[in-house]
Amino acid sequence: MNRYDLLFVGHVTIDEIEAKEGSARSVPGGAPFFGALAASRSGKRIAVVTRMAKEDEGYLALLKDAGIDIYLQPVAQTTHMRVVHPTENVDERLMYQTQNAGFFSLEDLSPVQPCPAHLGALTDREFTLGFMRRLKERGFRLSIDMQNFVRQVDMETGVIHFKDVPEKREIVSLADMVKLDVVEAEILTGTDDLEQAAVIVEKWGCPEIIITRSDGVLARYKGKMYFEKFSNRNSQGRTGRGDTTTGSYLVRRLDHEVEDSLKFAAALASIKMETPGPFNGTLEDVLRRMGS
Repeated sequence: MNRYDLLFVGHVTIDEIEAKEGSARSVPGGAPFFGALAASRSGKRIAVVTRMAKEDEGYLALLKDAGIDIYLQPVAQTTHMRVVHPTENVDERLMYQTQNAGFFSLEDLSPVQPCPAHLGALTDREFTLGFMRRLKERGFRLSIDMQNFVRQVDMETGVIHFKDVPEKREIVSLADMVKLDVVEAEILTGTDDLEQAAVIVEKWGCPEIIITRSDGVLARYKGKMYFEKFSNRNSQGRTGRGDTTTGSYLVRRLDHEVEDSLKFAAALASIKMETPGPFNGTLEDVLRRMGS
């Protein structure tokens, strides 16, 4: 079994993006893609567990080039997503899933020793409660993105509906860290006030929460709130903002406090949002942006 500092679990997807500031087709995406590439600049040992069709393995080239170890479970089809931003509000989007690579099983992670693991799905068609319970029993420390469950796929049309999650309290209680965006926070807690939403989620049993919105990212840990503004000059690279923020926050948190980690994540995500695709800057770029 192999040992890592941080593991990302989720579908690497093939995306079609339609937006006012620029559209793209047949581009790789997903939490393991954006999050792991953001984390890889840290010098830590990073791995990705994913499911996709063997013929699409070429989409993983950037991950391999960044020194990330990949555990690919070959399946019949790769997840395909279509994301439409109908207005200039980057938090407003319509989403469709046209293909799906299926649910993860404990066997998919069998080559990896228990470690901090981020569960980053695009929809509710990747992780089950039973899977998460068994990961905890095996000794994994879990960070969970609540988009995994709020984004619910209509299996007939592929349309993704954003809905409340009946099991949300148990899901949150399994996590060492929970990630939400402002839309998911309002659906789950009933408020779009980031501080109030963080307090509510904390009461469900998770000690650390981060919530993103278009202007910045909030963290709550041990009863204290922190907020960092994004400094991006445009939003051409909006797709992957949350996953990039999360990946950079998690890797920095391995050996830094919350406040520093939040500043680091906001700086790195800001640089990423200025250019379509994953973060491709350097650690020095991020530290410079943190200090500016």
